[in-house]
Amino acid sequence: MGWMSDETGLEKRAANYVPLTPLSHLKRAAKVFQNELAVVYGSHRKTYAQYHDRVSQLASALTAAGVQSGDVVATMLPNIPALAEAHFGVPAAGAVLNTINIRLDVGTVQYILEHGEAKAVLVDSQFLPLVTDAMANMDGPTPLIIEVADPNAGLVASGKHIEYEDFLATGDPSAPWQMPQDEWESLALNYTSGTTGRPKGVVYHHRGSYLMTMGTVVSWQMQLRPVYLTIVPMFHCNGWNHTWMMPLLGGKIVCCRDVSAANIYNAIADEGVTHFGGAPIVLNMLVNADESDRREFDHTINVYTAGAPPAPATLGAIGKLGFNVMQVYGLTETYGHVTECVWNSEWDALPHADQAAIKAQQGVAFPMMEDVSVLDDDLQQIPSDGTAQGEICIRGNSVMKGYLKNKEATEKAFSGGYFHSEDIAVQHPNGYVQIADRSKDIIISGGENISSVEVESALMEHPAVSLCAVVAKPDEKWGEVPCAFVELKEGQTADAAEIIAFVRERLAGFKTPKKVVFQELPKTSTGKIQKFELRNLAKSL
Repeated sequence: MGWMSDETGLEKRAANYVPLTPLSHLKRAAKVFQNELAVVYGSHRKTYAQYHDRVSQLASALTAAGVQSGDVVATMLPNIPALAEAHFGVPAAGAVLNTINIRLDVGTVQYILEHGEAKAVLVDSQFLPLVTDAMANMDGPTPLIIEVADPNAGLVASGKHIEYEDFLATGDPSAPWQMPQDEWESLALNYTSGTTGRPKGVVYHHRGSYLMTMGTVVSWQMQLRPVYLTIVPMFHCNGWNHTWMMPLLGGKIVCCRDVSAANIYNAIADEGVTHFGGAPIVLNMLVNADESDRREFDHTINVYTAGAPPAPATLGAIGKLGFNVMQVYGLTETYGHVTECVWNSEWDALPHADQAAIKAQQGVAFPMMEDVSVLDDDLQQIPSDGTAQGEICIRGNSVMKGYLKNKEATEKAFSGGYFHSEDIAVQHPNGYVQIADRSKDIIISGGENISSVEVESALMEHPAVSLCAVVAKPDEKWGEVPCAFVELKEGQTADAAEIIAFVRERLAGFKTPKKVVFQELPKTSTGKIQKFELRNLAKSL
């Protein structure tokens, strides 16, 4: 026995053990950065002291309105200050935050409000009709509506519900917060953008979010006082947890309600934005922006991109504009990003095309994760040779508690001691992971597996192509063949034969699209292309 075998008297106590929670970041920032700007949006410019007071008001107002510990409070809000405040105010009332995607249909919103049993819902005036329609069909009790007007966007309150600022006024700016007694307590409920069937309710705990905020600082190599532009919707994995992280660094959040090239360039030039995240579609928007929308700036902006592998051509172009892009990867179930393509200075000497190809990899685990590897069906490591394929499997503290009221789906997702991503990938000799495809997006043509991502990367090199998506089209002879949906750049032209010939020069014949359709691509709120819609369309061609 070692001399430490007797640990009598060395118990956890208030002095030496505090449950981890991102709420502690804002409590500290209200003291350390009290007079520095925390949240900015049009004429709304609040310091950390004011931000903290408003959060306290929200928490105490919710409690007074009957919200109890463990209740769900939902939001239907774009990226405006009220949503940042809800990230702290809802859990500070002991409640669980359920940020609902503002672009969902009535039926899905109704399902989420019923399934999550929301007691109250903060609703932007623009989305009030959607929420009231959803509530009209609900079985059982309906949530209290708190309407959030947005004068900055010209949205005036309807007068039918209590308005957010009036609701805050019923709260106490010095009210104490309900901090979690256990870091495993639920913090947030996020519904997956289920492409098939009903969305699943992913439950986050305080510990996982706290560690995500800590790990991100390391991965993004951040310093104090960053200026963060909210392009990633705060309803999407809680904005990759960046809202909870900013007070840790005394950062300034710049709210962006409508994502456009002009708004992004203006925020960079006027507010000094240093960081933002976004899907590859956002990078594309900046690369193809009109001259009239661009603004001069003289600092490097660090960008996390995720949601789909960006085409190397896009990465090459954006780097020249002053944006340093790092590819990250994760899922709703992992609080957002859990892998990063850490740059190795030895790669600086490589040709630009090779650098862009490396930047398109998903990379290695974030520091707070235990293991992110590509495994076979028996949960054994696949050969790290860049060609063998397996499933990305994940272990670590920033993995969800499970799916709400869905034990079966939770057990399936966690079988064998890992979270199963259902993403198919290869692993390179240096351990870097690279997605080959979502398991449902792989095209199997005549027994050959075709990665839709690979075909899309080739298409994106064509000078006239703005966006593209490749899906399986049923085929009598081959079972299925690649079908490309292409959105052309404004003022550019191309025909199907030209596009097919272009890809054939770059890829094996069987990988070449057999049909090309020119149209605007259907997209989710986060800019992901909705392939399931295109798959349905391809079936009918």
